[in-house]
Amino acid sequence: MSSARGVTLDAKGATFSVWAPAAREVVLHIAGGDARGDHAMTPVEGEIGVFELHVDGVRAGVRYGYRLDGSEPVPDPVSRAQPDGVHGLSAVVDPSAFEWDDAHWPGLPLADFLVYELHIGTFTPEGTFDAAAARLPELLAMGVTAVEVMPIASFAGRHNWGYDGVHLYAPQQSYGGPDGFRRFVRAAHAVGLAVVLDVVYNHLGPEGNYLHRFGPYFTDVYRTPWGRAINYDGRGSDEVRRWARDNALHWITEYHVDALRLDAVHGIYDFGAVAFLEDLSDAVHALSRQLGRKVQLLAESDLNDPRLVRPPEQGGYGLDAQWADDLHHTIHTTLTGERGGYYADYQGISTIADLYRDPFFYARRFSRFRGRTHGRPAGDVPKRRFVVSAQNHDQVGNRAEGERLSVLVPPEKLRLAAALVLLSPYVPMLFMGEEYGETAPFLYFTDHGDPALIDAVREGRKREFQEIARHGNPPDPQAEETFARSRLCWDQRSREPGAALLRLYTDLAALRREEPAFRPGDSELLVEGEHDWCTVLRTMTPIGDIFDAVRTRRMVWQAFNLGDTPRDLPVPDQAAGRMRLRLSTDATGYGGSGTADEFIAPLQQVTQDEDAPRRLLAPSGSPPRSRTVRLAPWSAAVYVPDLDGEAAR
Repeated sequence: MSSARGVTLDAKGATFSVWAPAAREVVLHIAGGDARGDHAMTPVEGEIGVFELHVDGVRAGVRYGYRLDGSEPVPDPVSRAQPDGVHGLSAVVDPSAFEWDDAHWPGLPLADFLVYELHIGTFTPEGTFDAAAARLPELLAMGVTAVEVMPIASFAGRHNWGYDGVHLYAPQQSYGGPDGFRRFVRAAHAVGLAVVLDVVYNHLGPEGNYLHRFGPYFTDVYRTPWGRAINYDGRGSDEVRRWARDNALHWITEYHVDALRLDAVHGIYDFGAVAFLEDLSDAVHALSRQLGRKVQLLAESDLNDPRLVRPPEQGGYGLDAQWADDLHHTIHTTLTGERGGYYADYQGISTIADLYRDPFFYARRFSRFRGRTHGRPAGDVPKRRFVVSAQNHDQVGNRAEGERLSVLVPPEKLRLAAALVLLSPYVPMLFMGEEYGETAPFLYFTDHGDPALIDAVREGRKREFQEIARHGNPPDPQAEETFARSRLCWDQRSREPGAALLRLYTDLAALRREEPAFRPGDSELLVEGEHDWCTVLRTMTPIGDIFDAVRTRRMVWQAFNLGDTPRDLPVPDQAAGRMRLRLSTDATGYGGSGTADEFIAPLQQVTQDEDAPRRLLAPSGSPPRSRTVRLAPWSAAVYVPDLDGEAAR
């Protein structure tokens, strides 16, 4: 018998395997084809609760389900397709029938990721995998290297954020189903883009969730804010862990995804000696080695715990990267001045300089919002293991009105936010539409069919935003208009001011590619700053002859003015040579005033050259280190060694 759960096709038919320890009798129901009818399944000797059966004449597309102790048939816990919705029968899928052409695709190193997070349903007017695939060349032209797709596991209705999925192996049918997602991944690899898939292993949605009828998939020992916790450490948890672990391997082998983003791993409760996340990491990385291509795991967590990305020999779980939200929160409070909720922890306390040095500001610090000490330092962990953003689906969509930064701050602050993320020492992530200042909101929307659940979701959103509800309720999640308002307006990309902002994002991405010092983890950082300014000197460390061709360009200096007035920012002594402006967010081509200095004079000229601009000279009585560069309010500038100028001298 097959050791794989689900359906395995062969030349004669198919083997069906299901874990159902909660049932005394399991009957396979096949709804069509030569094998239509009910077939009693056989318990597998030596495997508790496992039932298997081979049936001749089964072909791809046939609908099937399981009758548990005489019940009406319910979908397979590892269904690969739900063409008739989450309550319908499962469909047999032949994963070998799809024609791939990416055999030589090697994957992408994490340090080369520039991630673009998108939601299939609202990314295009059509809301399908195929329509999204057609837009991928535009993302590539802008400089994106990896697309992160919000969850696509089958959920109730036509549209949803995806975190209420119930069939984790089956791509959402309204998006295009299994082959639609395969075509999306194939198209991404064809143009050189990696694909990151968002998966949810902390809970399942409530509608269409039949897993509890099969066995102990859930536990009441722990609670999550979103639904029943999954049983990773109680009785019967070996098969539950297998179900989740195999799901990750399923996306890698059958859909060729390059990375998985693990949703809210702080909601995965597991007190076993070997944590599920470590087990998952071992399995995924072993498969990566077997396939000969890079496959990586990224985790979302609000614990500020570097254990997630530390190697097992250091007591860690061995994941490749994790989201680091402290930088987002600091950027947001700095640019908007908002103080509500968790933003109270960052207003006037953390600085951009703090977060460029260490991804976690709350690292054994007392958090007023949480009412306790939070986090652990991670300054020793390579910076390529952290993903940062100024906007993402959580931070935008969990606002009552789903406002993006583009409607919260003026253009100069929007440009500065782009630079703070794309010029950070971490792996940058953008949220769809951010690159051109999309003004449509990203709201919370659902399409449930259960009236009681619809009412519960509505009331839950009202309670969540009770302060706002006094002046008007948040949009109805179930309303079609709520979903429609959240679609991107693609024509904003080609008209001003969206086109100007898109040029900035494109140039920032090019700067990251062309300047080796911007690759996360490959340069030494000298970070200085206060609440209203920050500067970073990035210096490459030559290894052998690897940098001979760019040896004189291995230094980059970047400066950020985070205030309302022009400011003279100090240039460090380590930037001794003449430097030229490489990029300014205040350039006229991006919609700015164009007031940035074109050059920074060499250090030795500061006190000797009377022709140098007055504001570059050392003030009376100050030490020699007094070179400054003036930045416009809410702007950033990047300087690189001026090779032509140095040669001319």
